Amino acid sequence: MLTEGLIHALPKVVLHDHLDGGLRPATLLELAEDVGHELPASDPDELAAWFVAAADSGSLERYIETFDHTIAVMQTPEGLRRVARDAVVDLATDGVVYAEQRYAPEQHQKLGLTLQEVVDAVQEGFADGIADAAELGYSIQIGTLVSAMRHGDRGLELAELALANRTRGVVGFDIAGAELGHPATNHRAAFELLRENLFPVTIHAGEADGLDSIVGALQMGAARIGHGVRILEDIDLEPGAPLVTARLGLVAQWVRDRQIILEVAPTSNIQTGAAASIRTHPITLLRDLGFAVTVNTDNRLVSGTSISREMTLLAAEADWTLDDLEQVTLQAAWAAFAHRPELEQIVVDQILPGYEDARG
Repeated sequence: MLTEGLIHALPKVVLHDHLDGGLRPATLLELAEDVGHELPASDPDELAAWFVAAADSGSLERYIETFDHTIAVMQTPEGLRRVARDAVVDLATDGVVYAEQRYAPEQHQKLGLTLQEVVDAVQEGFADGIADAAELGYSIQIGTLVSAMRHGDRGLELAELALANRTRGVVGFDIAGAELGHPATNHRAAFELLRENLFPVTIHAGEADGLDSIVGALQMGAARIGHGVRILEDIDLEPGAPLVTARLGLVAQWVRDRQIILEVAPTSNIQTGAAASIRTHPITLLRDLGFAVTVNTDNRLVSGTSISREMTLLAAEADWTLDDLEQVTLQAAWAAFAHRPELEQIVVDQILPGYEDARG
């Protein structure tokens, strides 16, 4: 039986986790006091509950407000370093052995930091977190994804920043923010530069917008799709019918044939209306149809979640097995943007032995 404790002990890989969406409530309170920012609650538990309630409210304005609070305390080197350090330790103590952390440097310049100073502070925080996790007995590696805000006009500048830091832990590029009305193709120059320099790209698509958004991401060279659950719009399958009767459209066929990774975050997808429940979440059907799905957290504070919780929910409500969890973990490991020797070492030394131990 897959217990919460067993799942917590499993080695895990997270590809889609936003730095500004995963702060510790206690850290957020401390940093807010330092910079004079007013929060909607003064108790860590009450603040955590407020974030989840705001995200669950169905109000886009309240959902966006959650990030106004987290980003407000991430405008100084000290704040960025603290948040990055905490994120690594929290992931490591949840069993994560490799994680890619994404954030948009352009959102952290309100007090005058340069883009490079933002990256420097975050990378220092990640290094602190890796060292602190090691002291606690945990081994974790972190890859950084530089994001550009898709509704903005700084994509090319952020792509240049990512390339300038590719030897300092930045392993990929992403665009984030409002998907509907802001297609990936608006940042064509950025993606062309990255393609010319052989730099990995993942793009949010197929969550708040439909099939056209996924097509745009693929056209811009996405090796992975952030969320991507609305690929279902290109799959025709009668309820209760055998999977072999599923008819895939051109886009779905392309994504499955090439095993383009879908970075799925079940709880977050429910909050944003891309799925109705864990039991009916598209991730299980997509897995069964042979798509390359992975399990992710998206925003740990905003969704009140962790990767162990996401996996526990899938096991309890969607009948996922230990084999299923191992499959998506290995899928995520091999799809990570780190170099192959590093990934092989993680798989051989941590993931495979961890699952073997779980089987007893």
